[in-house]
Amino acid sequence: MASTIQVRVDDELKKKSDRLFKDLGTDTTSAIRMFLTQAVANNGFPFEIKRVQKNPYMPMSEELLLEKLERSRNGATQGDYKFAEEIVSDMREKYGL
Repeated sequence: MASTIQVRVDDELKKKSDRLFKDLGTDTTSAIRMFLTQAVANNGFPFEIKRVQKNPYMPMSEELLLEKLERSRNGATQGDYKFAEEIVSDMREKYGL
């Protein structure tokens, strides 16, 4: 016996997901079935769920970049610095790079 699950979603989300799954060679119903199967197999969500964290290393204006460089130079002359390996390790851990 098969059970039915009804889910209400925004019309635009339904249209977009239908197109996406069609392009992937399946349909929305099958994709939902795959999601449920993988959730049970993983004993949880089959993908990582996390809050989006703002990345401070995103592109910035030239003026802001120059200000940050000047502060960095001033700090370095006073002995306030880290080795590159430590910074890269921190960035990878914090931002998933």
